[in-house]
Amino acid sequence: MVNIDSEKCIGCGLCVRDCFPGKIVIVEGKAQIKNKQCMQCGHCIAICPQDAVSMIEYNMAEVKAYDRREFSVDADILLNFIKYRRSCRQFIDKEVEEEKISKIIEAGRYTQTGSNLQDVSYIVVREGLQELTALAIESLKETGEALLANPAPQTLGLKRYAELWLKMYEGFQANPQENDRLFFNAPAVIIVTANSEVNGVLASSNMELMTNALGLGTVFSGFFIRAAQDNQRILDFLGIKEGKKIVTCMVIGYPAVRYFRTVPRKEADISWK
Repeated sequence: MVNIDSEKCIGCGLCVRDCFPGKIVIVEGKAQIKNKQCMQCGHCIAICPQDAVSMIEYNMAEVKAYDRREFSVDADILLNFIKYRRSCRQFIDKEVEEEKISKIIEAGRYTQTGSNLQDVSYIVVREGLQELTALAIESLKETGEALLANPAPQTLGLKRYAELWLKMYEGFQANPQENDRLFFNAPAVIIVTANSEVNGVLASSNMELMTNALGLGTVFSGFFIRAAQDNQRILDFLGIKEGKKIVTCMVIGYPAVRYFRTVPRKEADISWK
């Protein structure tokens, strides 16, 4: 529920104009909100020059006043930061501090969601990583065997992956420490789940930026997403909540590799209308 302090409110109407659902009105020079229809997006909190708006269900101590010195990022530096990032598959043997993992998740928590659903959840796997790795690699092996045993025109493109998954399984069985080709002996993974896949992907993108800003490396494991698909053992192990689906799996650790430059990309495919 949104509360408007009538003593602070000056009736400027900024919140009315910025309220997309149109649930704020000015009555006798003061803003009033229709809480039953409010989506609690917080725009009224952010735009009020008098700090007259609060939300009862949320921790208002988290709200920070805008300060250009702390809130601005140079556009060219940000673009270079994005261009320089690389997927990391080499990690040193060092645990990632809990406070850094929390900050990565915080970047996801503050990412926009459709209709302000805030439906994104996070599963951090550290102590159970070996067990999860074994479950996932076994699942990939079974999927690979099924694809090779029952080839079809629509799955021909997956043959090379099926063969790779079998090799990954064989290597892992021989030496789990040296042949982890799924999580690359990283110390942690963060699995992002959501009701809306778009919301989960948007959160993951911001989380990746934060990961790199903290001096860590990460790679999104598409192989794990495939392994977890319809695999009840993995879903039960992770405790996936009802209605949510796994959107991304971020493998995280301190990088054991250094890159000296950015890399080229294809020209952007742009249509101007």
